[in-house]
Amino acid sequence: MKVSGFTFCRNAVKYDYPVVESIRSALPLCDEFVVNVGRCDDGTLELIQSIAHPKINIIESVWDESLRKDGLIYSQQTNIALSRCQGDWAFYIQADEVLHEDDVPVLRRSMERHLGNPSVKGLLFRYLHFIADYWSMNPWFYHKAVRVIRNNGDIESCGDAVGFHFKPTQQYLQSGPKEWLAPSGARMFHYGWVKDPMTMLEKKREQAAVYHGTNLPPAAAKELTGDAFRFEDYAILKEFTGSHPAVMTTRIASARRWGARRSRWLNWRFYREIGRRGFRG
Repeated sequence: MKVSGFTFCRNAVKYDYPVVESIRSALPLCDEFVVNVGRCDDGTLELIQSIAHPKINIIESVWDESLRKDGLIYSQQTNIALSRCQGDWAFYIQADEVLHEDDVPVLRRSMERHLGNPSVKGLLFRYLHFIADYWSMNPWFYHKAVRVIRNNGDIESCGDAVGFHFKPTQQYLQSGPKEWLAPSGARMFHYGWVKDPMTMLEKKREQAAVYHGTNLPPAAAKELTGDAFRFEDYAILKEFTGSHPAVMTTRIASARRWGARRSRWLNWRFYREIGRRGFRG
């Protein structure tokens, strides 16, 4: 069994993505790792080159500005990296996602178990979304996503690269037949919202341009005002008490909490959100 890892990134230094930690977390699982680096001038290419691991294959691309709508540039860049993968399975990890080392053996066993069953087209991961700091999780974000796909040419990234679809029918994997997906047994630690508030605001402005161009919806425009991003749900986030991936140790050691927070169970806003979105953990 051969496993290819793949990702894309651009402006990873400017927006403080943990892309080095992300790639390093995947290397023990992978026989090769393809990184598609979009042209930029913040030192992202040099940062990826500094990893200097023989499994890494770096390719460079120029983003198609005509795809700056609905996040389509993200899936296009993802598929550029996927097209270079040669493994039986392709493991996708975004630049703000990190795999825990404890989950590598169980993930590998899941790949081996389903390798001979062509009806299984992808493996699902359980998601932990961290907000503002490394001790705060949002339980209302999506709980599962596909991050391993069968690399036979029938599956590709779609939309804004959150998921994948079956190319012959354009059917989204997570809404397709049940036999298409199997549990990976692994978690994905998502750190895309753990940033300095000013950096977070700049990142959100870039993302808004990718999704909406210059025609921002009123809600998005309001969110992007001011000098720093406002983590408005911080008071009702879930406290994380588990262990982070070991590759994140240095980052976490130099980090601090974004703010003080009492128990969410004593906050009336928490119960309002349960009524609006349900209890998700």
